[in-house]
Amino acid sequence: MSGAVVRVLSGLAVAGAAHAAVNAVLLRRPPADPPEATRPVTVVVPVRNEEAQVGDCLAAVLASAGVPDLRVVVVDDGSTDGTAAVVRGTGDPRVRLVPAGDPPEGWLGKPHACWVGARTGTDDGVLVFLDADVRVAPGALAAAAWLLEAHGLDLVSPWPRPVAGTLAERLVQPLSPWLWMTTLPLRVAERSPRPSLTAANGQFLALTRRGYLRARGHAAVRAEVVEDVALARAVKRSGGRAVPAAGATLAECRMYDGWAAMRAGYGKSLWASVGGSPAASVAAAAVLTAVGVVPPLAALRGSRAGLAGWLAGVAGRAVSAAATGGRVWPDTLTHPLSLLALDVLLAGSVAGHRRGTLTWRGRALP
Repeated sequence: MSGAVVRVLSGLAVAGAAHAAVNAVLLRRPPADPPEATRPVTVVVPVRNEEAQVGDCLAAVLASAGVPDLRVVVVDDGSTDGTAAVVRGTGDPRVRLVPAGDPPEGWLGKPHACWVGARTGTDDGVLVFLDADVRVAPGALAAAAWLLEAHGLDLVSPWPRPVAGTLAERLVQPLSPWLWMTTLPLRVAERSPRPSLTAANGQFLALTRRGYLRARGHAAVRAEVVEDVALARAVKRSGGRAVPAAGATLAECRMYDGWAAMRAGYGKSLWASVGGSPAASVAAAAVLTAVGVVPPLAALRGSRAGLAGWLAGVAGRAVSAAATGGRVWPDTLTHPLSLLALDVLLAGSVAGHRRGTLTWRGRALP
């Protein structure tokens, strides 16, 4: 690899790190002591075989402070384990268990379950979508409602603190917030009507119900594998405002437990997250790998420019981790390995999509 190429790639790494630092300053943050929510808050938890997770999720939601009018709708998307029994066992009148039924033709399971739950809310209220593996802090729901109101947003995605137990999780899980903090100009994205300028995390989404319905809600993204980002884009297409926000103090989530679970989870959706076509996937992987891996390799051969690029990649990851609640040291030093692990997951996702063998929770995916 020529010195000129290494200098260009290192320059891109420096620019990405600088952009992440700017975004860390501009990132919308919830107040430490949010005011009481003035509107009803409906929490929708779509579940499919979540017996081990849903009880703790509901316990955290029901302990919420600052939400006088709280309703919790658990939508059972065809569970075959003891999920329903756990939900009924809460014994709290604020919790309602609703069967989703089979998804209609053209719908995927999660968008359908979310749509079923969303229709139980009130016109002037706030809708919060939570995955069962998310644990919210006591003030999280009031803070999410405050973020919507204070900044005139229709959708806010408070990014939960990523909990990573195994080495594989520590390598890969921090890459999601790092990607949007490095590439997405937050203030421009917040004001721009362009749907492509957005990021969202379906683990924890808060919307005004009016904004949700104006965008046609999950009906607009019924067949989307990456329904969270698609929903944020639908909100923007309808004239609304959608943006990610700091959520490490509001919630945490251990998304996957180990490499096998990550391979299955990322396999179902990673191909769609990077453009939805093999060409777009290869292009995305090539750019990320070139910027994040080539400079460190050059640094090992004595390149000062490569060392600068490696340190910039580490700095960008450190800034992102600090802003989103991830591990800073020593995990950020392994940034090149993280990108190579992502390449492996992306290759598996694209291959599975092309073969038509992708499944999730026992259902075939398009």
